[in-house]
Amino acid sequence: MPATEYQGSFLGRISIRRNQIASMDGNHEQEIEDLEIFQKHVADRFSELLSASDAAAAAAATSDASVDPLLSIAWLRKLLDAFLCCEAEFKALVFMGRDPSQIVRPPLDRLIPELLERVVKALDVCNAVTHGVESIRHWYKLAEIAVAALEQRPIGEGQVRRAKKALTSLVAAMTMEDKESSSSKATERAWSFGRRGSKDRTAGQFRSLYWNVSKSWSAAKQIQSMLGNISAPRGAESTGLPLPVFVMSIVLSFVTWTLVAAIPCQERNGLPTHFPIPRQLTWAQSIIGLQERIGEEWKKKEKKGSAGLLEEMQKMEKLGQSLIEFADSFHFPAEPERVEEVAAQVAELAETCRKLEEGLCPLQLQIREVFHRMVRSRGEMLDILDQAGKVATPIM
Repeated sequence: MPATEYQGSFLGRISIRRNQIASMDGNHEQEIEDLEIFQKHVADRFSELLSASDAAAAAAATSDASVDPLLSIAWLRKLLDAFLCCEAEFKALVFMGRDPSQIVRPPLDRLIPELLERVVKALDVCNAVTHGVESIRHWYKLAEIAVAALEQRPIGEGQVRRAKKALTSLVAAMTMEDKESSSSKATERAWSFGRRGSKDRTAGQFRSLYWNVSKSWSAAKQIQSMLGNISAPRGAESTGLPLPVFVMSIVLSFVTWTLVAAIPCQERNGLPTHFPIPRQLTWAQSIIGLQERIGEEWKKKEKKGSAGLLEEMQKMEKLGQSLIEFADSFHFPAEPERVEEVAAQVAELAETCRKLEEGLCPLQLQIREVFHRMVRSRGEMLDILDQAGKVATPIM
């Protein structure tokens, strides 16, 4: 069953059940069944993402470009789709039609505020990642200059010099230290939410993701903080509401971590490569597999010092470096075999630029959708907590 279809079926199931039952306390078996369905849906969505990455790896060996590689723009968009579906089902499972007094019982009185704090950190990451998308947009424009120069025939010294200048600027920008990225120029950070104590939850303050980020802000530390106090529920809690809160905390942290690893983001040195997920949890197997695979790629990236793991960006950097080598050794007239080899690389770079041009805007819009979904959901959760009389001000 397609993800959106079984999501709708699950949400309808929860809605009908909560409308029929005045109190959920006497329906533990049905609650357990709903929890199992939720975990299965999470497992299925991330299993599809892992299977897609496996298929892409196999297709790469046969030069099949029809499959979306791991950490490509298309793959990231599927990841964000999976997150939005998981978030909707989580909110229905934990909050829809439920007596607010149930949400503030231990240990939920601690777990829900901790989740809301992770949401705030994820919003800040969305903000920083949006700056990174803008950087990529600038970089592929430099690549397009090189493509336009090297597509001319015959290739002369003027065209090669122009291409080399653009590609040198491209590679230099992509290999910058994260802390020197353009997003770190601002001296004061604009928070994703008002300062501690502010009660304003209106949508007007969330209209833009292009807020400044301070020089001291670190994406790596933000992710570390999100993962810091996550622990799997034990005993009776493993079959109650603490379980979906744990699942959603892992999903949120993993998606945020993946975005930081893929897209240029301020200060990523020390980005964690381990998640606190018990391996015996069946729903988590695919997330663990993806996390380990991306983590290994990240370790290689840190050694090389490249800008990020986005598939199109890595390909652009590799082709750029190869074409710079061609420009360094160029003598007019170029050898026909070498011209043919360069033409193939230029065509591949042009195709990469096309994918970036067509894919970055939808990706950016999807990040914005995730941002605003989290803003709305956080406000709804705070309203429920307020109804229970336990929280008077937003938790920061």
